Amino acid sequence: MNDINLKEMAAQVRRDILRMVHKVQSGHPGGSLGCTDFLTALYFDIMTRKPGFDMDGIGEDLFFLSNGHISPVFYSVLARSGYFPVSELATFRFINSRLQGHPATHEHLPGVRIASGSLGQGLSVASGAALSKKMNNDSCIVYSLHGDGELQEGQNWEAIMFAAHHKIDNLIATVDVNGQQIDGPTNTVMSLGSLRAKFEAFGWVVMEMQGNDMDDVLKIMAEAKAATGNGKPICILMHTVMGKGVSFMEGTHEWHGIAPSDKQLEQALTEIPPTVYGDY
Repeated sequence: MNDINLKEMAAQVRRDILRMVHKVQSGHPGGSLGCTDFLTALYFDIMTRKPGFDMDGIGEDLFFLSNGHISPVFYSVLARSGYFPVSELATFRFINSRLQGHPATHEHLPGVRIASGSLGQGLSVASGAALSKKMNNDSCIVYSLHGDGELQEGQNWEAIMFAAHHKIDNLIATVDVNGQQIDGPTNTVMSLGSLRAKFEAFGWVVMEMQGNDMDDVLKIMAEAKAATGNGKPICILMHTVMGKGVSFMEGTHEWHGIAPSDKQLEQALTEIPPTVYGDY
C-alpha cells in the first residue's frame, strides 16, 4: 500500500461517507468524518494485514470497531483497501445489503470481526483477542477504536482493569475524543473528567494525538507500536473534530446521525473535491 497517498485517500473516504449517508438519508456522518484520517492510516499504512480475510486473524494485526455507528467510514476504508468491491458501497443500509447500519457478522462481510454499535463492548473483545495472541505466541497487535461518550458505559472500565491486570501489552486502544455525543457535548451529558488520569490510574500507558492531522497520526501510532511489549496496554486519546472536512458539520453533535440534503451534499462535495481514486 506504499503507493497510496494517505491524505488523498482520506479525502476520497470522506466523499464516500457523504454520498453513502445521503443516498439512504440515514446514517452517522459526524463521527465518521472525524475518524477518517485515523482509519485510513491504520488500514493503508500501519497494520500488518494478510491478503483476503480470515476470521481467526492468526499472524496479522486485528482491528475492532467498538463505536459501530460510524460504519460509513469503516465500510469505505474496508472497500478501498480491498476487502470487498468498492461498488458495494452503493448498497449501504439497503434491505438485504451486507453493509448494514451497524456492522454485523451474520452478513459475512469481509473485514468485520464483531457486531458492534451496542456501545461499550469492543474493548472487552479486543482485550480477549489480544490475550489470545499472547497465549499463542502471535506477535501481532490488536487495535481498537472507541468513542469518548462510549466510555460512559461501565463495561469499558471492567475491560480496562482486565487488560492492565493481565499485562495485555499488545493492545492499542484509541479513543475518539471529539467531545460530542448524540444528545450534546459529553461534558454536558455526563462529564468524563480527565481520561488521561483515569487510564493511567488503571495502569495503562497513555498517549495523545491530533486525529485530523495525518502526519501526527502516523507519528504517534508508530510510537505506540514501539511501546508495545512492555507490560502495559496502550491508550491513545485521539483529539478530532466531529464532521471534519465539511464546514457546516464541524464541531457539533447535531450531525451525529443526520443525513445531508441534496443541497447540503452538493456544498459538502465542493469542499472535498474529487480525488484520483474516484467515486464509486
